[in-house]
Amino acid sequence: MITSHLPTAAGLWYRDVISCLWAALAENIARAGGEPLDVLGLHWGFRFRPGDVRSEEFYFAGAYPDDVARSIAPYHGISSRWHRAVDDENPLAELAELTGRGVLPVAAVDNFHLPFRPAYGDVHAAHLIVVHDVDLAAGTVTVSDAMPPAFSGVIDAGAFRRSWESANPSDEQDAFFSDSRIDRRYLTVTVDQLPPLGPELLEQSLKTDGKRFAEGDERGPSGDWTGLPGLRLFLNDLRERAATGDPGALRDAYPFGWGMQAQAGLHGELLRRLGAEHDIPELREAGRRVEAVAHAWTGVRLCAAHGHPDPLAALPELRGHASRLEEAYHRGVAAVHDAWRAL
Repeated sequence: MITSHLPTAAGLWYRDVISCLWAALAENIARAGGEPLDVLGLHWGFRFRPGDVRSEEFYFAGAYPDDVARSIAPYHGISSRWHRAVDDENPLAELAELTGRGVLPVAAVDNFHLPFRPAYGDVHAAHLIVVHDVDLAAGTVTVSDAMPPAFSGVIDAGAFRRSWESANPSDEQDAFFSDSRIDRRYLTVTVDQLPPLGPELLEQSLKTDGKRFAEGDERGPSGDWTGLPGLRLFLNDLRERAATGDPGALRDAYPFGWGMQAQAGLHGELLRRLGAEHDIPELREAGRRVEAVAHAWTGVRLCAAHGHPDPLAALPELRGHASRLEEAYHRGVAAVHDAWRAL
């Protein structure tokens, strides 16, 4: 591979609210000629799957459990599939075959073994990076990672394999993203259709998402808590379990909330941008209101992160942040409804 074709670290697509999952999808979308914000920011929803939260930075409870990309961007022709390399002797050959065909596989890794991550040699955490090339003869892997401090370049294949094959053991320094085996997992992303974000597609998405927010969502496994009714169930459960001293409820809120925060942040940014471009005040206001949801998630997530060892002590603060988050969602959904009617 000619490394000059790699995006520079500074050129990788990134937003403060997103996790490595959104960053990896964005790179595949950009490779296909799409604008990541237009694709990843168009859909907004709420979905919680009781008992499903995993300790990985890339956890997301999608409406399509086997297709996280479609769950995040249901209005575009993008899909994804998880794999596990099965060749014990030469597992990198599977990635090499993909990159040789121009595919950008997204590898699950343990930050502890990656020399460019701040957690290198210190903290175990399940993370995602994009693989651009595998040079079996040279013993190198070319990767990119948009998450700060951001990296794009060549690393030793041995370091990559240690990270990719890691048991990611429980680590008291990271109670949220460790204790989840990596096991040579990788995601392939297919980008078939990226329709332009015109008025019809925007109106369709706002109308559909608004209806699902109000009523819940029939997609996905039964038992998912979705829409505003699902949000209320989630927050009530979070407060009730915290009141019993259950640390698991607060510990799960941190990784789960990252996906919800990313969705709201990107949707708000997109609506605000479109409102400014087309001079639609209701759309700008909706963007501002939805971005407020992302900010409200910060309070809940950080309270849960710091409070999970002692849920009873954290309960008063948690109740306040949960109330503000619920209010922010209701205001955001109402503002999006107003924006849809104004189109």
